[in-house]
Amino acid sequence: MAETKSTCCYCGVGCGVVIEHEAGRITGVRGDPDHPANFGRLCTKGSTLHLSAAPDTLIARALYPALRTDRNAGRERVSWDTALDTAAERFAAIIAEHGPDAVAVYGAGQLLTEDYYVFNKLVKGLIGTNNLDTNSRLCMSSAVAGYKLSLGADAPPCSYEDIAHSHALFITGSNTAFAHPIAFRRIEDARKARPGMKLVVVDPRRTDTAEAADLHLPLLPGTDIALYNAMLHVMLWEGWVNRDYIEAHTEGFDAVKKAVREYTPAMAATLCGLEKKAIEQAAEIFATAPATMSMYCQGLNQYSFGTHNNSALINLHLATGQIGRPGAGPFSLTGQPNAMGGREVGGLANLLSAHRDMANPEHRAEVAALWGVDDVPAQPGKSAVEMFNGLRSGEIKAIWIACTNPAQSMPDQALIHEALAKAEFVVVQEAFGHTETCAYADLLLPATTWGEKDGTVTNSERAISRVRAAVSAPGEARHDWAIVVDFARRLGIHMGKADLAARMFPYTTPESIWNEHRESTRSRDLDITGLSYSLLENAGPQQWPFPEGADAGKVRLYEDGVFPTPSGKARFVLTEHRITAESPSARYPLHLNTGRLRDQWHGMSRTGLVARLYSHEPEPMLHMHKDDMERRGLASGDLVQVKSKRGDVVLKVLESATLRPGQTFVPMHWGGNTMGGQGVNVLLPSAFDPYSKQPELKHAAVQVEKYKAGKALVAMRRSEPDANGELHPNPLELMDRLRRWLPHFPYASLTLAGRNAPVVVLKAQGDELAPQLMEALDRDLALDDPTKVLSYQDTRRDVAKRALVEGDSLAAVRLAGETRAADWLADMMVQGHSAAAVRPWLLAPLTQPPAGQSARGKVICNCFDVAEEDIATAFRNGETLDALQARTRCGTNCGSCVPELKRLAQASKH
Repeated sequence: MAETKSTCCYCGVGCGVVIEHEAGRITGVRGDPDHPANFGRLCTKGSTLHLSAAPDTLIARALYPALRTDRNAGRERVSWDTALDTAAERFAAIIAEHGPDAVAVYGAGQLLTEDYYVFNKLVKGLIGTNNLDTNSRLCMSSAVAGYKLSLGADAPPCSYEDIAHSHALFITGSNTAFAHPIAFRRIEDARKARPGMKLVVVDPRRTDTAEAADLHLPLLPGTDIALYNAMLHVMLWEGWVNRDYIEAHTEGFDAVKKAVREYTPAMAATLCGLEKKAIEQAAEIFATAPATMSMYCQGLNQYSFGTHNNSALINLHLATGQIGRPGAGPFSLTGQPNAMGGREVGGLANLLSAHRDMANPEHRAEVAALWGVDDVPAQPGKSAVEMFNGLRSGEIKAIWIACTNPAQSMPDQALIHEALAKAEFVVVQEAFGHTETCAYADLLLPATTWGEKDGTVTNSERAISRVRAAVSAPGEARHDWAIVVDFARRLGIHMGKADLAARMFPYTTPESIWNEHRESTRSRDLDITGLSYSLLENAGPQQWPFPEGADAGKVRLYEDGVFPTPSGKARFVLTEHRITAESPSARYPLHLNTGRLRDQWHGMSRTGLVARLYSHEPEPMLHMHKDDMERRGLASGDLVQVKSKRGDVVLKVLESATLRPGQTFVPMHWGGNTMGGQGVNVLLPSAFDPYSKQPELKHAAVQVEKYKAGKALVAMRRSEPDANGELHPNPLELMDRLRRWLPHFPYASLTLAGRNAPVVVLKAQGDELAPQLMEALDRDLALDDPTKVLSYQDTRRDVAKRALVEGDSLAAVRLAGETRAADWLADMMVQGHSAAAVRPWLLAPLTQPPAGQSARGKVICNCFDVAEEDIATAFRNGETLDALQARTRCGTNCGSCVPELKRLAQASKH
């Protein structure tokens, strides 16, 4: 067995991993003990990365180029030459007829820095348009704009090691325990080492992060600015501001001081739905702690005033001098593994390489000289929402989508699907061929992914890490940068710029690209001219800036109080409370908040391949306060129809104590590939921030009603591993077949259950279970042979059961009409219980599980498969948390479940 050090491909914590591989296959993964981001720790997602690269997952991969020549027909396999020549011809023709702004590229924060760089050069240098944007627009652009507006540059001033030096930590707009678990482990370590450290959490929900807080401020959605302005009001009243720092290192304070006079704690308490004393307490903690650090993410960014959310928080740091010192400063948590690297190379429609401003003629001239072109366009391109609006209107004719899934992740999904359907030519460059966006691809180009790629990424603390390939790419998949370089050269020929394209794209390795990017940063705030691939490989990850001649990168910025603004001073930004893009009304009376789950990531194109990652929350559930549920006659597990102004979805509802009345929550990961309709984001508005262009993906106004229509259906199929560990039938192939049934039902959920022998589970409910649909579904499940199938039918009671027994195991089940025993049956299949235990139930009119038997329920510890009911029973029986962990090992590996274990232990005492 061989080992290769690389970097995790999920969130922006940027954890180091050691990939174990043998005979061209990835066989395991563990945390890299030498990596400064995680020191060997991994969360549930990172620790299962190898399972997302198991042999059976190849069925989900895009393995060869495929072209659709007729919109009414499917794609056919073609050679790379045919694929890229066709793309070059189509793009060149559109550019020649309609101009360069008629084409666009939409990329991702999962691309490596080298991939980003060549895409940026292709679009802004060779084609001559700024229509290049990425899904970083959806998560980090308000943080970018906030840093630039307040501090002068997109440069997070803090490092992870500041957590250990902080005396007060403010987490706002982030469920860090779920979204950035390894960063949260560091917070837990810091509080254990220094019990006096205060944790304040600002979040509408009482999340696992909020449960751990000394002070939780459950503000109403979108009222952050009112809260921060009121905190500054208190600081001024009590004399807690640092006037020496304000005078020496900032500007614009007087205007902000005047504005926040109106934001008394009493006034803000009304706006925010908080207690006045809690606001005053938060202000005191923030201002009087020796060192205060804030950490924030989508809860600040994903609003139509997200930039000012960020700046209002940064105002507090500037007013108290809580910046540029160990343990102090505003720290934006990056959502994706390389959103930071993309920002470094100018990978958004309004940015240029190395933090240069598009509006600055000198900066444009510097980039043009570096690239060897006459100029780069001055007009900002279309941002994500604008890009798809342009695609729908016909202003943009062709789009190239790389490493992202806008048909799941963008807001207002009905608009996105319409835009993709109307586009003249859609190229999708993707590792996974099953995403919602791939369905719209006229040309599908197979790309490499984690474990196969080579390059660099930059994490939240500005640390650049090497990404290394452990295995070769499957099929005909190629590296993203190589696809772009090959296409650029061919496009140059068709545009009459063959010599220019050849000079601009001479690259044969990712290192040659990175070296050019490195040179572009010389004398810039992110100068990395002192770095090299060799240094990163020998010395490990390094933080920027790291200029030529330096011995190390900067652990924290602005220690000298000098900022990259014309005056050298940080700016106080005048921010005023604004209401959300949508407010609750008589028709849409409830707030809908969105967020992340612990065990899923983004649109689940990778985590959705791993059965055990569904066990914590297997399908999207609408979390709701019990009062709102009682008012609507709802109980946990009921189906509800959730409607906004743009669309609707049917989900199960879950009673939750984390929300106040009038609020609901739904995770954002599910799209049309795993649920009925077009996915959760069909509900969200496309309104965006005027500064950052980031859409308000965090909030919508909705109505919720009980969904009563239709008959229930559950279909399940178990897979067994062979001697080589490969699963039969392939569960992902089966999921792909079952996806075609999702549009037939208003409510549908397609998921995986179990671990070593996963079970594919389709749950649905609709107006009618047509006989021909049932027959086709039975064929998919191998339930169509009456000589091998156990069957029970009760027409009067509208109950139908069908099961396949292979050997002594229950291999497949289909229930129609009555499905109350579905979860129990799934557990029986997952655990491999003898079919004899189920046979009496299958052949009887019983619909509920047999007396005394029930499903295990939610799995809390994924590492050691420990379920919630088992944990709760142990606590009820007097077992301590330490004893439980010693017996079951839960929470002793990745630690992601520790906050939930503590919460369950605490709940058992009441």
